[in-house]
Amino acid sequence: MSDLDNLFSADPVALFQSWMKEAEAAKLTEPNAMTLSTIGDDGFPHARIVYLKGMEKDGFEFYTNYKSHKGLELLKNPNASLLFFWPGLGGSLGKQVRIEGTVHKLTAAQSDAYFATRARGSQIGAWASEQSHPLKSRTDLETRVQDLEKKYAGQPVPRPPHWGGYGLTPVRFEFWIGRDSRLHDRCVYEKRSGAATWSRTRLFP
Repeated sequence: MSDLDNLFSADPVALFQSWMKEAEAAKLTEPNAMTLSTIGDDGFPHARIVYLKGMEKDGFEFYTNYKSHKGLELLKNPNASLLFFWPGLGGSLGKQVRIEGTVHKLTAAQSDAYFATRARGSQIGAWASEQSHPLKSRTDLETRVQDLEKKYAGQPVPRPPHWGGYGLTPVRFEFWIGRDSRLHDRCVYEKRSGAATWSRTRLFP
């Protein structure tokens, strides 16, 4: 087995899943936290932390308000990137995974199923928040929450039509293992349109 094979297997999805399990076993804080970057009308990348909530086939699932800044940006430009960083993982200085791909909405059934698993307070919050839009005062938000709690008292909270899931289908991965003296190990995987397998290339640090 080559040095490359020893560190970076041929299948980047399987490798990602292996690293995620390693991060979970190490009991790192919120190992599923990831930076999601989208492109705005101003041409700038906009980044924020969201949570990986599952994988569909080869896709990476997350949930949000469709009318939020990221939702509106993805509507216009479905290209996005994800970044995971797990410090001090696997006896190294840390491990990092960059993923680039195209984003699509999950089905209503998938979004309904996940929404039903959320804490009731988070379900109410999805209705109360016009995410990313101006808010006059904290009191206004709290009043909305109180009104919604009364509205749905004693009954399940349905999923708002403006809230749901996305899946990012990867076209590029980059895996990074931190090493001393900044002599890191890096490997990039790319899949050309229509290709059945991933190309794999080691990169200089």
